[in-house]
Amino acid sequence: MNGAGPPVVVFDTNVLFSAVGWRGRPYRCLELARTGRVESVTCQEILAELEEKLLAKLAYSAGEVAEELADLLACSRVVSIPGVLQAVEADPDDNMVLECAVVAGVDYVVSGDHHLQEMRVFRGMPLLSPREFLAEIGRLLGR
Repeated sequence: MNGAGPPVVVFDTNVLFSAVGWRGRPYRCLELARTGRVESVTCQEILAELEEKLLAKLAYSAGEVAEELADLLACSRVVSIPGVLQAVEADPDDNMVLECAVVAGVDYVVSGDHHLQEMRVFRGMPLLSPREFLAEIGRLLGR
């Protein structure tokens, strides 16, 4: 853990997408950032992928996408990534999530992606499912 302040986390695009569309565990994960119990970190590449998925898969209008992105930006810190990390050959889009985590020095990566979950840990950072993350944060916050 970073020591000072709340735990810092990168939410994968699939977690953010699910948090926007439904009220399950990914939504509860993002609520932790909205309420300041965790610090969410993202990058423009994750935001662009989320925008693309909201438009294509949920048929959101440009205005609805802008509202969702603004909501996410209100509770997230954005970092710039160089786009050079090559750790996941099977799904290169996952590299941006790991690179965002490395650049920001996060405590956790939260993802539903099986390529990332199979890794379990990357450079000392736990890669957790939303369920695992909620259990871990509950333990840390004494619930």
